Amino acid sequence: MAGPLSGIKVIEVATLFAGPLAGTLLADFGADVVKIEHPVGDPVRGHGPQRDGVGLWWKMLGRNKKSATLYLGSPQGQEIFRRMVADADVVVENFRPGTLERWGLGYAELSAINPGLILTRVTGFGQIGPYAHRPGFGTLAEAMSGFAAITGEPDGPPTLPPFGLADGITGLATAFAIMTALRARANDGLGQQIDMAIIEPILTLLGPQLIAYDQLGQLATRTGNRSTNNAPRNTYRTADGGWVAVSTSAQSVAERVLRLVGRPEFLDEPWFATGTGRAAHADELDEAVGGWIARHDTAAVLAAFDAAEAAVAPVYTAADILDDPHFRALGTIAEVPDDELGLLRMQNILFRLSATPGAIRWAGPPLGAHTAEVLESYGVDAAQLTRLRESGVVR
Repeated sequence: MAGPLSGIKVIEVATLFAGPLAGTLLADFGADVVKIEHPVGDPVRGHGPQRDGVGLWWKMLGRNKKSATLYLGSPQGQEIFRRMVADADVVVENFRPGTLERWGLGYAELSAINPGLILTRVTGFGQIGPYAHRPGFGTLAEAMSGFAAITGEPDGPPTLPPFGLADGITGLATAFAIMTALRARANDGLGQQIDMAIIEPILTLLGPQLIAYDQLGQLATRTGNRSTNNAPRNTYRTADGGWVAVSTSAQSVAERVLRLVGRPEFLDEPWFATGTGRAAHADELDEAVGGWIARHDTAAVLAAFDAAEAAVAPVYTAADILDDPHFRALGTIAEVPDDELGLLRMQNILFRLSATPGAIRWAGPPLGAHTAEVLESYGVDAAQLTRLRESGVVR
């Protein structure tokens, strides 16, 4: 099936994670995404684990995209890029503010070529403001958003996530922003710029921190795995050395958990009637719940919680995820054939549409695998392609 975004042409000149993830999400649902890479390649190709010199992260992030190389800092590269923009719907870029303008490829120039173009600009700090010139990465957003300040143990340091959390959230937000701009263009035929700062989407997901400080002067603190909104809520060790996570966001679930672990007397305490009240007594509740879980094997804990209709989940590794029957039933893990590495297993498309589903058509291709195909479609003949290769403009 062609996919619901079939016919949408996206030029991705972004690197690493946030902008490229947005491109991946669009490509998964049928958009024609051409990734224009510097001749040395997107740095993501060298990030993370490798097999036989092939980056595995790239295989997921580059899926469903065509890879063409082009040095936009050269006059020849700029001239070809302008041709490509003429029939594109979306450009996704993450250069430092002012870089495209310095190359004569800013929004004023590109929209003059194609008034319907949506220029999506993903940077650490946005296009304006006193920090706009700074290099920006997800780590800085995780720090500045307040995430690190509330993550970790109470007596420990602020803690950063061991993966690209802010970049991932930004990728999701950027895909939504592009779809919103495409919908607006359907009304008036005009494109626009999208200014996406990585420091902002994660801030939205952090909930009431800002308004709580604004209205109450309260600052959130580090609470480890505990919540300030309810208890028991933690990870607990089982008798056979496993770990499970328990959540009691709903009052009824909290009551079921305490009955299950043989401590129904807590239900009669006045403080137990609210999540905030329970959170204030987290030590007592953790002792009760954690003590019961510590006396039972993981399988027995999960079975007992399931029977009691209480919320629990095992703490999984990647090996557990690949072996889980529910993930298999959902189709969460896709098997993708690849010319370089054979059969790959990776995260499947993000959601399931009943009438117009997306699909993974291929994994991230080798650097420049589609250069000749892409550039030929914009009038670059074999002789010119040879000259571009010799001058280092393409690879």
